[in-house]
Amino acid sequence: MHLENIAMRKKYEFIDHTADTGFKAYGATCEDLFAHAAEALFEVIVDRDSLGEKEERVIEVEADALDNLMVNWLGKLLFMFDTEGLLLKRFAVRIVADYHIRAIVVGEIFDPASHEIKTGIKAVTYHKLYVRKNNSIWEAQVILDL
Repeated sequence: MHLENIAMRKKYEFIDHTADTGFKAYGATCEDLFAHAAEALFEVIVDRDSLGEKEERVIEVEADALDNLMVNWLGKLLFMFDTEGLLLKRFAVRIVADYHIRAIVVGEIFDPASHEIKTGIKAVTYHKLYVRKNNSIWEAQVILDL
């Protein structure tokens, strides 16, 4: 199936990886790609449909290359979950300069009475990582250390 057709139908898909998990994310724009990668990250952790939109944060992330920006972005979101218990549902990403993004992220604080953690993630890895534009579609592959 042609990549453009895949990206039109889905934002991300999960891939099998020995002892870990991963995903491929797609987007019509680089900004969409980063938002969809964040959605996939949190779908690994929790059923995102169970999340409310009670907390909002503005965050900025930068790096020296696009693949590093993806790892820094997802790592920052994972850090927010690990330190604040912030489970994120919605992401509005804007590129403000080369390898520099600003995002509004929305979700809620973890509550064991209403959220079930599906999987704990230790880290976002560089293993088999790529971020690229393929014809008119942006795509990324990310492997997560569980």
